[in-house]
Amino acid sequence: MKNYLLTMAAALMLAAPTAMAQAPAAPAAAQPISNSLRKAAEEALEVANTEKNIATSIDRMLAMQTQQNPNVKAMEPVFREFFNKYMSWAVIKEDLVQLYAREFTEKELKEMTKFYQTLVGRKALEKMPILMQGGMEIGQRRMQEHMPELQQAIAEKMKSQPPTTDN
Repeated sequence: MKNYLLTMAAALMLAAPTAMAQAPAAPAAAQPISNSLRKAAEEALEVANTEKNIATSIDRMLAMQTQQNPNVKAMEPVFREFFNKYMSWAVIKEDLVQLYAREFTEKELKEMTKFYQTLVGRKALEKMPILMQGGMEIGQRRMQEHMPELQQAIAEKMKSQPPTTDN
């Protein structure tokens, strides 16, 4: 059970909120950004309901994990406390502002904000978690369907490799 919980904790971290799905693993040190660029990034994140989406993502991940393995239910408060401590909006807001400011121009951020305020933009934001979850499910299903092929290829490759000696 202990190994499973550690593995699950690692999996939860990897599956952390969708708002950070494309963020680099080790973000560059915060660079000074202009007040107007900062404001544009903050507005884009606010209009995109990033704070709510992060909280919802944490809730969904924990619910999914406890549904898949009811034994984990007792540990849910520990995971929730951990995520609130290290992955909550209050903790990662500045990192996300820096990320958006690094990846988009001020003009692009303002256009993004305008788009998110349209009916189609609101729908895109609303559907994004569903689309991302569906995409992950498709990927998982494909991997499971073809896992024997991968295992066979790995086994064949290992057979053809000369034995290694550990010194």
